[in-house]
Amino acid sequence: MGQLVSDVTSVLNYRDSKKEAENERQKILADIAADEREKTNLVKKTLATQRAKYGASGVAGHSMSNGAVLKRLKSETAQPYNEKKKSYLEKLKNTRVKRPNLIQSLLSKFDELVG
Repeated sequence: MGQLVSDVTSVLNYRDSKKEAENERQKILADIAADEREKTNLVKKTLATQRAKYGASGVAGHSMSNGAVLKRLKSETAQPYNEKKKSYLEKLKNTRVKRPNLIQSLLSKFDELVG
């Protein structure tokens, strides 16, 4: 009888665990979005600073390849954010909750319950 109570309790606790896992997933996704915004702002700020520095030194903007500069800046700033994103994705994989199967649990213990 104690096992039956334990199995029913695990099924009921599954809902709470599922809600907690969903909240954790939402938090991780919000962190990923915040990091993407931060990375974009950092690239824009760095690019503006570099343009101002080149402009102050007399280099005209039309002689620079904006695409090449932007690509380099993105690659330089993206590395730590890519590592963070990998860790966030790993956390997302680990937030899954195993669904208990009450019927399977009861059938596996059927002989004990009847006997």
